[in-house]
Amino acid sequence: MVLDVWLLALGLMLVLEGLLPMVAPSRWRHLFTQMLQLHDGQIRFFGVFMVLAGLALVWWIG
Repeated sequence: MVLDVWLLALGLMLVLEGLLPMVAPSRWRHLFTQMLQLHDGQIRFFGVFMVLAGLALVWWIG
């Protein structure tokens, strides 16, 4: 049961991550090159925000 939930979450993440490159590859490439120009602190802040948002969502659902 627990493995099923993890695999479902992984599959959903892969679907969401693959949508933009599939639908608009040139836009995805542009966004990716812009992201490469960010400072480490900006990327780290975004990462912390995403982790906290994910944890809040997991806590809210579970």
